[in-house]
Amino acid sequence: MLRTEVPASTATVVYPLIAALFYAFGALVLKRSSDLGIGLWRTTFVANLIVAALFSLLWLMGGPEIERDLLWQPGAIALCLFVGQLAQFLALEKGDVSVAVPVFGLKVVIVAFLTPLLTGDAVSAKTWIAALLSVLGITFLNQKEGGSHPRGLVITLVAGGVGAFAFAIFDVLVQKWGPAWGATRLLPCIFWINALLSFGLIFRFTAPLSAIPRQGWAWLTGGSVLLGTQSMIFVSTLAVYGKATSANIVYASRGLLSVVLVWMIGHWFMNQERHLGAKVFRWRLFGAALMLSAIVLVVA
Repeated sequence: MLRTEVPASTATVVYPLIAALFYAFGALVLKRSSDLGIGLWRTTFVANLIVAALFSLLWLMGGPEIERDLLWQPGAIALCLFVGQLAQFLALEKGDVSVAVPVFGLKVVIVAFLTPLLTGDAVSAKTWIAALLSVLGITFLNQKEGGSHPRGLVITLVAGGVGAFAFAIFDVLVQKWGPAWGATRLLPCIFWINALLSFGLIFRFTAPLSAIPRQGWAWLTGGSVLLGTQSMIFVSTLAVYGKATSANIVYASRGLLSVVLVWMIGHWFMNQERHLGAKVFRWRLFGAALMLSAIVLVVA
């Protein structure tokens, strides 16, 4: 569990950065499992069970007694999470990692908009500027050579946008209700409910789990563990420290990190996105500079 004596200004920068790095690696690994034909429904089901198991560890750390009248709160948050995950895995399955992950960064602006509406906490002008810089950075990160479009662009953008909105509501509600529940009680409840919702996906399987090849299990399990680990780090940060908008601006660096990892080590994962031209690299460097400027604004 995160140490609450760490200053919030430090925690909401360092922890989201660590989570962003884990996410970028996890997206590459899950993309490889998708290429092996595991499919959206089986990926979501297995990943949600693994993530729920990881979050169960927080329950062992103790916490306040649960009020049954408030169980609808983790239920509402879990529903947002479930929709967001389906959209996330769909975008990763149908599109490129270097496009899908940056699109999820739109969550930054959505969180900045929803935070004052749902929590009553004001969002500073500096944070709004940082959020807009992040979105501009995401735009330049998505540039392609010769004006060509990435594969599955429309479905990637739509699924990514839906996922960003669902995850934005998730983050804001965790910030809103987390302090009263305690992170070690609210978060396990959310992910247990999410795992229960996932059993409804079994009817959508094109083949049973037993049909997944051994190599596919390795990539799927590894990607799910990475995704679960980054979720624990990031969501716990929101529950303990709040500041969802600032944390999300730093977390948006996962878009930059995903591009860098595809460029540097994408071949380790048999990824075909790494063949980028010099013009694309220049645009993405500019996008990276904008995103780093946004992070500096938050830290300053």
